[in-house]
Amino acid sequence: MTGTPSQPVPPPSGRVRRPTPEPLEADDVKIVAGGTVVWFVLFLVSLPFLDTLERHDREWWPWCALAGAGLGVVGLWYVRRRRDALRRRAEQAPPAREH
Repeated sequence: MTGTPSQPVPPPSGRVRRPTPEPLEADDVKIVAGGTVVWFVLFLVSLPFLDTLERHDREWWPWCALAGAGLGVVGLWYVRRRRDALRRRAEQAPPAREH
């Protein structure tokens, strides 16, 4: 059985379509900050091994970790701005009416 744009295809027999759940809330700032710290620690840990990494054509590893830390700083700036904007929007929203 095929559907048309005005008539969607029904789900396979025996399956019930459940509503899409709400997205989970997470503390994005802590998650991005943790990842940024991990990348920076990896950069610092790799510095004493620069000679060994160069001998094995892996001299790019520390710089990759530093790039990850730098991008994490940009991400941290972004998620903090997003968090603050969401808080401002929630404060400005009218209170929900009870049914």
